[in-house]
Amino acid sequence: MSNTDDLVRLAAVIESRKPANGGDPDKSYVARLLHKGPDTFLKKIGEEATEAVMAAKDLDHGGDRQKLVNETADLWFHCMIALAHYNLSPADVIAELVRREGLSGLEEKAMRKVLQREAAGPAAG
Repeated sequence: MSNTDDLVRLAAVIESRKPANGGDPDKSYVARLLHKGPDTFLKKIGEEATEAVMAAKDLDHGGDRQKLVNETADLWFHCMIALAHYNLSPADVIAELVRREGLSGLEEKAMRKVLQREAAGPAAG
């Protein structure tokens, strides 16, 4: 089984935990986060991102590599909950990463600025 298959399977489990799909907040952590709404799971994303950063910084001073893996897993998991809430999936993120693959980071950043300007429409004057 590929890593993509694993993400698809995990996303399906998260989807099944949505309150609209019968997820029970009393029996499922995912259902509880989704039931409480975006403020709750978005706060968790911020917390987990901070913990991943701290684990990475600790590695520069002899920290445990597994801690970074664990914190990154927590971060990805909570991001997957946000994706599910907004009816997106890991496949959407993977497609975006693949789209960017042929671009340098600088080209990608410049292209995003152009697209943002275009989306904003003509300047008011």
